Amino acid sequence: MGGSVVDLLHWRDLKQSGLVFGSVLLLLFSLTQFSVVSVIAYLALAVLSATISFRVYKSVLQAVQKTDEGHPFKAYLEVEIALSADQIIKYVDKTQLYINSTMKELRRLFLVQDMVDSIKFAVLMWLLTYVGALFNGLTLLILVVVSMFSVPVVYEKYQTQIDQYLGLVRTQFNSIMGKIREKVPGAKKKE
Repeated sequence: MGGSVVDLLHWRDLKQSGLVFGSVLLLLFSLTQFSVVSVIAYLALAVLSATISFRVYKSVLQAVQKTDEGHPFKAYLEVEIALSADQIIKYVDKTQLYINSTMKELRRLFLVQDMVDSIKFAVLMWLLTYVGALFNGLTLLILVVVSMFSVPVVYEKYQTQIDQYLGLVRTQFNSIMGKIREKVPGAKKKE
C-alpha cells in the first residue's frame, strides 16, 4: 500500500492522482461551506441517485430488449466486505502502539525530562497559537492536502538545490541548538 500512496503523491498515474486530489479537495471545500452531516447526506444522495438511475435504466433496457441479464450490480453485491478478526486486531494493535508512544512522548515533554526538547515543544505550541489565529483547522487541512500533492513533485524536480539549502539550514540549526544546550542549565548533552 505504501508504494501506491507514493505513486499517487508523485503523480505517476495522472488520471488517478488527479481524481483523488480533485475529490479530496472538493470534499474539503464542501466542508468549508456546509456541515459534515450535510456533506455526507449530499454525497449519499448523489451516489444513490446515480445507482438507482442506472438500475432503472438497465431494467428498462432489459424489458425492451427482452433479455435477462440480472441485477447490474450483482458482482459488487457478492464481494465480501467484512473485516476479519485478525485484521481488526492488527489495526487495533497499531493504533494502541501509536497512542502509547504519543502518550509517553507527551509525558516526557510536559514533565520536562529534557529541558531543550520541552522548550522546543513550548516554542512550537506558541507558534501554533499564531497559526490557529490565522487559519481554522479545515483551511490547514486543505493546505496540507495541496502540499502533499505538490511538494513531492517539486522536490523531485529540484532535489539537488533543495538538499543544498536544507543542508545549510540544518547546519545553522544544529549550531544554534548546540549553543542553547550549553547555556541552558539542566540540559543533557546528546551524544
